[in-house]
Amino acid sequence: MGKRTQLDRPAKMDSARRQFMADAGRAAALGALAGWTPIFRISPAEAQSCAAPPGFPSSISLYLQAFQNWSGEIQVSSVWTCVPTTPADVVTIANWAYANGYEVRPRGMMHNWSPLTIAPGTSCATKVVLVDTTQYLTAVSISAGTTPKTVTAQTGITMEALLTALEAAGLGVTATPAPGDLTLGGVLAIDGHGTAVPAAGESLTQGHTFGTISNLVLSLTAVVWDSASNAYVLRTYARTDPQCQALLVHIGRSFIVSATLQVGANKRIRCQSWYNVPATELFAVPGSPGRTLASYIDTAGRVETIWFPFTNNPWLKVWSVAPTKPFFSVQVNSPYNYSFSDNIPPSLSNLIAQLIGGAWSLTPTFGQTQYTVVAAGLTTTFTYDIWGWSKNVMLYVKPTTLRVTANGYAVLTTRANIQRAVHEFTAFYQTRLAAYQAAGLFPINGPVEIRVTGLDNPDDIVGGGAYEAQLSALRPRPDHPEWNVAVWFDILTLPGTPTSNQFYREIEQWMYSNYSGTYAAVRPEWSKGWGYTNSAAWADATVIGTTIPDSYRAGQAVGDDWDAAVAALDAFDPHRIFSSPLLDALVP
Repeated sequence: MGKRTQLDRPAKMDSARRQFMADAGRAAALGALAGWTPIFRISPAEAQSCAAPPGFPSSISLYLQAFQNWSGEIQVSSVWTCVPTTPADVVTIANWAYANGYEVRPRGMMHNWSPLTIAPGTSCATKVVLVDTTQYLTAVSISAGTTPKTVTAQTGITMEALLTALEAAGLGVTATPAPGDLTLGGVLAIDGHGTAVPAAGESLTQGHTFGTISNLVLSLTAVVWDSASNAYVLRTYARTDPQCQALLVHIGRSFIVSATLQVGANKRIRCQSWYNVPATELFAVPGSPGRTLASYIDTAGRVETIWFPFTNNPWLKVWSVAPTKPFFSVQVNSPYNYSFSDNIPPSLSNLIAQLIGGAWSLTPTFGQTQYTVVAAGLTTTFTYDIWGWSKNVMLYVKPTTLRVTANGYAVLTTRANIQRAVHEFTAFYQTRLAAYQAAGLFPINGPVEIRVTGLDNPDDIVGGGAYEAQLSALRPRPDHPEWNVAVWFDILTLPGTPTSNQFYREIEQWMYSNYSGTYAAVRPEWSKGWGYTNSAAWADATVIGTTIPDSYRAGQAVGDDWDAAVAALDAFDPHRIFSSPLLDALVP
């Protein structure tokens, strides 16, 4: 036997966890081929093996239902789920939970990776009830005659439905997450974002922001504890109220039922896709000539790269404001225009089946096939240059897209250092991927995705006096006012891929070391993977208990930092009915 190296597989994991991850990986990959599996419902009267939560309000529908997150890594065959019809119902549920020692967790579209909602191993016997906001808490109203223009929506509405309503009123946002099947509540909880910074010479349009959706909030209505009445109540907090700071991005530690956001004039956007720019040119060292990422950001301000492993050219998307249709662009009047990526062709599904069957050495072939599908698809569907209202070019991920797991981090730095940050990351990633390949290991079979956004500048709020979102990854650093952008890095792979967590841990540890000092800083993307050990995500006690909290303390005033946000969330919910195992560790 030869000497073990750092690339050898980690020591034996707990057998139950290993079996769960293996099963989850297979199920998630198979689910990626078939789309969503229908989720069943069982009423309390039909539930034979699980006792219904005691004394649950009879006026609110309650049933057992399966839960599965986006990647399939969290699968619960039956968990008690209820359906409020009004915000007052949510208050009733909260007070029942307090009286009976239960937790209640909002359940939106389940499009999340991190177990902020529920943990693996949850069952119908666990004292938790999910609250499905998507069926009735979807009301939306628009005020187009005010300054700023506003939209008030309940948090169960999907982003696609919200943006569709705004579009009909001539309104929109600068950037939004790519999937339309996210609830507004979910997006606000984890500082959902798109990709956008100002192009050279571009000014911010009134009502818009280059930061996250949370930075558009003017007020929030939440379920909070009222000590005077010894009960949970509904309370509305304006953005000019310091108590709002912890709620703007609450990572699941609160329950928001509605929000009012400022919005601005909708824009016609052009999206050009390129697949012939080599990674060596796009991610070149700072100051290099040619088609660098920084050059596209200067000309358009809105970019994303999707770089499949073991390929030379990324899929580069470049969005730009275009009030009139460019001659060669194809007008689109609905979202999800990349059918070749929304639906898995046989060439990929056959390879996925072989990969999850253990043929991980086919990863380079899989990466090349993914690139080929994109290149051919952009050409044959004439979607390499599309133009339309902002929603129709910004939303492009459907539930039928390949289900993968992902890590995620935001690197705060200066605009002048975007190219440096990207070059250093891609160079390290390539080096480590090659080292694993040399050892016969293939931990990553999905793409690297890179986006760039502005920060959550409270001055973007019309009227002034707005407070910052204390737990937003895009919260500015007062000690580094020159840091004005965030570069988002995600690495995707099929769940259960051997040594992927070990690879993710190396990336994470390197990032915290590399992006530091006066150059840059790292914060986690709440919805994705972070806190890696060699065998699992969200498991490194040091990252969860020290590194992440410190990243939100650094540069902030005492009394207005991580600890202040945690204390505020605890005051809003001192009985921790809005918590979960991960949140108990992260924000104890």
